[in-house]
Amino acid sequence: MLKHDTESRVNALANDEKVPYVVSGKSYTAVAINAASKAGEWIKSKLGTVKELSTKQSPQDLVTEVDKGAEQMIRRLIMTYFPDHAILGEEGVEPGADASSRALEAAREEEYLWIIDPVDGTTNFVHGFPFFCVSIALAHKGEVIIGVIYDPSRDEMFVAEKGKGAYVHGNRMAVSGEKTLAESLVATGFPPDRNFAMPLNMKTAQALIPQVRSLRAGGSAALHLAYIAAGRLSAYCEVGLNAWDIAAGAIMVQESGGTITDTAGQPYELSVRHVLASNGAIHDELAAILKQEGTTGIE
Repeated sequence: MLKHDTESRVNALANDEKVPYVVSGKSYTAVAINAASKAGEWIKSKLGTVKELSTKQSPQDLVTEVDKGAEQMIRRLIMTYFPDHAILGEEGVEPGADASSRALEAAREEEYLWIIDPVDGTTNFVHGFPFFCVSIALAHKGEVIIGVIYDPSRDEMFVAEKGKGAYVHGNRMAVSGEKTLAESLVATGFPPDRNFAMPLNMKTAQALIPQVRSLRAGGSAALHLAYIAAGRLSAYCEVGLNAWDIAAGAIMVQESGGTITDTAGQPYELSVRHVLASNGAIHDELAAILKQEGTTGIE
């Protein structure tokens, strides 16, 4: 079922007439793009200058003054235009899965909710490894309607709007065409939670490596999802994420003809923390492996 649906969506995208993608100056999308761009350029200017390095739930869970400053910058820009909207940002939430879930539940009933990860890939940023981004999503009544991901290292702006497609450099994106795991480039991640999430993701990686063309772990969930939308990755799965890691990338995958669910195959929604995203054609096969290995993270 998923394979048929995905092929139909990809064909529709391929056959879609080339209509210029236009963003009006005061639209939600324009504000998100502006905020991501300005924050991203500021973050890039801070590469190699980090003086204060703190940790959250583990020594591997890093946060810097740059994360905090970028989130404040984004918040101010959004509130300038939409002072009545709610904002859920990573740096405004206590560390840990329970705190993240509570923060989301407290905010998800808001009519308009901005979901921000100011630096997705902080560890990469700290080490000067150029795979990090700004991730901004807007949910309306609990459904993500806009996603913007900006990679300042490559000056790549990924943008998606519900019903209008997903774009990079203004060009429409579509998921890749791989139909089997053997020809697929798949990504996973190794989150800072060493007790619950890490063992499951390690076991998943061990199971996938013999079956896929190759496996990657770039260290940014948002960019992994954007790369699926752009056809650069075939799939991505990871246990132990948060709403701000996934929201913007989720709508990009959907608007590019892909499929995104939780690791048990249930439809994506804001509370999903264990994610499986793909070009659609290999989704069922991947979901079956996660179930067989017992690595969905979902009881």
